[in-house]
Amino acid sequence: MVDPVTEVVSLLQPGAPFSKIVNGAGAWRVRHPFLGRPFYCVILEGACHFVPQEGDSLTLGAGDFVLTPEAFAFTMSSLEPLQPGAPDTSPVEFMTGRYRLGAPNGPPDFVALVGHCEFGSPDAALLVSLLPQLVHVRGQPRLATLVELVREESRAQRPARDVVLSRLLEVLLVEAFRSAPETGTAPGLVNGLADERLSIAIRLMHEKPARRWTVAQLAQQAALSRSAFFERFNRVVGVAPMEYLLAWRMAMAKAMLRDPQSSVVEIADRVGYRSASTFSVAFSRYTGLPPRQYAKEASRIRESGALA
Repeated sequence: MVDPVTEVVSLLQPGAPFSKIVNGAGAWRVRHPFLGRPFYCVILEGACHFVPQEGDSLTLGAGDFVLTPEAFAFTMSSLEPLQPGAPDTSPVEFMTGRYRLGAPNGPPDFVALVGHCEFGSPDAALLVSLLPQLVHVRGQPRLATLVELVREESRAQRPARDVVLSRLLEVLLVEAFRSAPETGTAPGLVNGLADERLSIAIRLMHEKPARRWTVAQLAQQAALSRSAFFERFNRVVGVAPMEYLLAWRMAMAKAMLRDPQSSVVEIADRVGYRSASTFSVAFSRYTGLPPRQYAKEASRIRESGALA
């Protein structure tokens, strides 16, 4: 059966990142505004507080990995609190790619590798909506190794650098998502795949998107009653089963519409619609553009990018 996480990550087209080493000592606090780019952080030494704009505060220790596929505002701070009324800390670059927080002198008691990556897919927002808002993984040294490989490759000027980076980032994201359920990440596709019953239904939706699924049919495949399946899917994945299926069909349709060789009739059939007109209505309602207009816009953007 197909692997939904791999499919989503491949469609996201992760691109070359920006990364830096951050050292901290004493008391410090950094506020990160909304950046619109995926953020990742691996704690190499020491510990810190991570407070997302929405959600519970986390205490991150050595080896912890955090990923926000859809970057939001958050705060990172030392375990030692700042004095009341003290201003936020401004990172000071003391070496290329290395920054200092807090006390300017003395050995650091906190070291982290932080960075941003970019998703090349024009449908990134749609695809990211299928993933958890925050991934926190603890005790997975493989992730730290992968992040370090990404950092080294991003700073090198070797042949095929961009190809290697995109593959490394795909592996990094897949590894992060498949490790996430072990630490109780927020609702999303990853937690759904960790659920023995729900994973059957999710994989079937990805394997056979053209089938005209109903909630009752998916519940039967998952060996659950219709009501139990619906409630469990909403709670674990974060959306209703048919809402998830529609999001995945639209992501597939958009990817196929960017291929000049694909016809609307063919795409409609492959994503589970009886006719091109029915598909066009659903696509227009979901995206705000008719399929043919979307294809023209995608072609225009692709050509302008090639000429840039």
